[in-house]
Amino acid sequence: MGGASDWTERHRPQSERQLEGNDVQRRTIRKWLDEWHAGTPSKKALLLIGPPGVGKTSVARAIAQDMGWNVIELNASDARNAAAIRKAATQGATHRSLFHDPSKSKQRTLILLDEVDHLSGGLREVNQDRVKKALMGEEVAGKEITFKGDSGGKAELLRLLSETKQPVILACNEEMGLWGRGSSWRNTRERFSRHLIKINFDRASDDALRRIARRVLREEEIEFDQAAIDSLVAANPGDLRALVRDLQVLCAGNVKTLSAAQVYEHAQASGRDVSYEVHPGLDKLYKTRTSLEAVEVARSIDKAPDDLLNWVHWNNANLFTSQAGIKRGSQALCVADKILMGRFRNTAHRSTYWASNLGALSATVANPQALTGKLYPRYPDFLRRSGNWTRPAIINRVQELTSSSKSAVREEIIPLLVALISPDSEVGDPNNFDISIQLGFSAEEHAALAGLPVSRRSTKEMIKAYNVQLDEYIQSQEEQPIAQAVEQPQPVEDKVEEEVDSTPPQGQRTLF
Repeated sequence: MGGASDWTERHRPQSERQLEGNDVQRRTIRKWLDEWHAGTPSKKALLLIGPPGVGKTSVARAIAQDMGWNVIELNASDARNAAAIRKAATQGATHRSLFHDPSKSKQRTLILLDEVDHLSGGLREVNQDRVKKALMGEEVAGKEITFKGDSGGKAELLRLLSETKQPVILACNEEMGLWGRGSSWRNTRERFSRHLIKINFDRASDDALRRIARRVLREEEIEFDQAAIDSLVAANPGDLRALVRDLQVLCAGNVKTLSAAQVYEHAQASGRDVSYEVHPGLDKLYKTRTSLEAVEVARSIDKAPDDLLNWVHWNNANLFTSQAGIKRGSQALCVADKILMGRFRNTAHRSTYWASNLGALSATVANPQALTGKLYPRYPDFLRRSGNWTRPAIINRVQELTSSSKSAVREEIIPLLVALISPDSEVGDPNNFDISIQLGFSAEEHAALAGLPVSRRSTKEMIKAYNVQLDEYIQSQEEQPIAQAVEQPQPVEDKVEEEVDSTPPQGQRTLF
């Protein structure tokens, strides 16, 4: 079979009918397409979410092929700053295509932005005049106006979604990369969600993988037996792209027949490492219910054992639904932390290995209730050196009270306080001021520990309530000495106590 040398491109589905798996998701996409047929839908974009190789880009291209749409595509290897997106996507999405056929009234241009989870930066827009000058190629002091990296890219993407007259499809492996890891990620998600429909893609089933393998081999005119297909599927984690690439490697050198022995030999000679980014990895870890599966997933998360302990320590309080689970997980983490410190004294204990395993188990089997649905593990705030609640006043105050080092306060004590105060914690209550008042925090410091923006109306009302309770506490503390002073003195007995010699006998010393 002629065509592209890369089989993943040569055998990419040319129509939605050739796609396999994710039937529910594809029905949602068809409904969205029907709305474009009828006019303009209320949400003019799709966000396709799923691990690499599940067919997100193939779905987008197959849609364009079936609909007869032109495609403007940007991916992570392209410049994706404000000017680049404006030039390639926004102008094409807000105006009629250059290739528009007047005889086809429904013809449109599909804007496809792949790997948007790698689009860095916040939602702050760059100077619009500078963007226009960059598009026009103007120069200042003999230098062309350019943008570095992804400057203004995310803000321009949001602008694109709000103003587009053409369909837009965004694709990403992990949606938290698009929302951002900062404290404002919920606000970012809300602003994007007004304009798009989220669709989560699942790994392809074994039956879907078998059908794709048979189709590719038939198109390449290669004979095969069912045992070879079963062996190939058994070694695949549901990655369509990896399946086709494995087939290309196995059939290299004018192979005319594919056997199970060839597949087995290939599997023995090459192993595929599966690695998870920390957010999807923790999502998978917290949903496991057996120790073996938990340990296997934890080893695949792209974090060192000590970092993994920090992430689990922070998220147990946020994700667990029972205090018993949090307590049990904390006990395992304490042991894991002690074992981890042993690596500096005795490497024979393989302390890193055991600490990592205990950290994984404290995130899974320690919780008596299974977690379901989409999880949103949070970045440990105590690792943010410039975080809002790591202001020196808070750290110094806790350090003074506990006589601990600043690093110990930041990494061990503050996370516990945040878990008790933050509204994102299952056991946290930002309206319970007792702990913060006893520790001498101000209302603003209490709000910072809770992770609440001071500009929010509800936070301002909470600050007022905090100050009222703080005033009552101070007043009660001031009244205590007065109350003690007005107490009736105890009558003094006329009996004179005998003097007692407090000098210790010879040979003894007073210790306290």
